[in-house]
Amino acid sequence: MKIAIGCDHGGINLKPVLVDYLNKKGIEFKDFGTFTKDSCDYNDYAAPVAEAVASGEYDRGILICGTGIGMSIAANKVKGIRCAHCHDVFSAKMTRLHNNANILAMGERVIGPGLMLEIVDAFINTDFSNDERHVRRVNKIKALEEKNFK
Repeated sequence: MKIAIGCDHGGINLKPVLVDYLNKKGIEFKDFGTFTKDSCDYNDYAAPVAEAVASGEYDRGILICGTGIGMSIAANKVKGIRCAHCHDVFSAKMTRLHNNANILAMGERVIGPGLMLEIVDAFINTDFSNDERHVRRVNKIKALEEKNFK
């Protein structure tokens, strides 16, 4: 599995914890930034992560900002992205299982490092169910994209 990661200044303190986790697990990743605490725009980091996942270069993405909201909104503007904004383990697991989410967005000002790692672990280690009803629903999302992303 290859993972694209990114954050803005609001997620800069949690990102090293994520990087350490990925390194310890032997998971290949690319860090798309930011690399400083200077104020920046979440869009500038959500977009390249989302584009890297949508292109198939990376299997999944993880984004961190202050709340996770801005990153998730921006990432979901990229065709082929199903970014889930999660702050609990159950939601992270279910979004993979039922929605085949390919990007996780979280907020540093909402969760701490321990919970973040549990959420990331659930997101990374849960596969899509491939149950007929969930496949049908994800296909409807894809059809909606085709209709609106011309």
